[in-house]
Order: sequence, then structure tokens, then C-alpha cells
Amino acid sequence: MTLVPLPSAPGTDGHLCLALANSVVTLPGGRQVDELDTPANATEWLVNHHLATEGTGLLEYCQLQLADLRRKLRAVLAAHAEGVAPDPGSLEGLNRALSAVPSAALLQYVPGGGLSRVANHPLTQIVDHAMAQIAEDAAALLTGPDADRVARCASAPCDRFMVRTHGRRQWCSSRCGARQRANRAYARKQEAGSQAG
Repeated sequence: MTLVPLPSAPGTDGHLCLALANSVVTLPGGRQVDELDTPANATEWLVNHHLATEGTGLLEYCQLQLADLRRKLRAVLAAHAEGVAPDPGSLEGLNRALSAVPSAALLQYVPGGGLSRVANHPLTQIVDHAMAQIAEDAAALLTGPDADRVARCASAPCDRFMVRTHGRRQWCSSRCGARQRANRAYARKQEAGSQAG
């Protein structure tokens, strides 16, 4: 069965941390879609988000590291959205990713082109650098001007995160909003039917 791709949740296109957090989603019926479920899919995710170059191939160990960062990131985002203290282990995981590699782009001289800044790292550190960029984005989002607009989609079972674009927006997509409105209408109809009988 081919899945119709879900529309991006608000804020996902501008925040790598939300893109990673939303790389797993629970669909109606309890089915989960995971974009990092294999090393090949995790590699494709990194390439599509410009965190690795074409031709890169992750090992299972690297895929599991990325999935673990996602788990910790989701825990911190959930705590933030609920207004509670995050799990110390999850917070430490993000901090570890932030400090694991130097984040400064190095100077490189290209004959005929002059100096430029590049993120120069050995192939073995691609995942570490990607995770550092994602963690940096999460830290900037969670402490920046949009921090109070970070929310979780209110349409169960969807569990994606977003940056609310409107003060009252509760859903990550019109699809989730329509499902939530339909569920409410059905519940009202059922309640009215039980009161009439």
C-alpha cells in the first residue's frame, strides 16, 4: 500500500529539528510511518535535508544514533509543548549532540575562487555533524522568539510537532483538522442520539 505523503507541519520547512521529530508519525488505526526505519531511509532523509551528500551510505549504527536523537528531541519538544520540565536524559542527549563536534565552518581556499567557509568533516562524522546541526536548531527554536508557539498536533492519534502560525491553530495540517472536526461532529451526533432514546 502506497502512502500519500503528509503535508509538512507548520514550521517544519524552516526547522531541521521539527523535520527530524516529525520523521515518525502515528496515523489513524495506530499505524506508524518511520522515515528512519532503515539505514537507506535514514541516509535518504539526511540527503533530502542537505545534511549529507548524494552517495553517502549510513551504517545501521549511524541510523540508530539518528533515531535515538529523534526520540530524545521528541521528548524535549513534548515537555516544552506541555509546559513541564524535560527528562534530564533527553536534554543531556541534545546537549551531547550539540557539543560532539566543532560547529564552526572552516576556511577553505579554492584556486580561482578564493576563500569560502565549508563544513569540513570526515565521512565517519557525517551523522555527528548532522545531529549537531539538528540540536543547534532545536536549541535556537526552544529558546527563541517562536518558543511559545511550539505545539503538538491536537488531532489524535497524530503526534507531530509544529510552530503554530495562528494563535489558535491546533492541528499540523488541514487533513488533521478535518479529521478532528469530523470526530467531534460524530461524537455530538452520538450524544444527541443517546439523549433522544
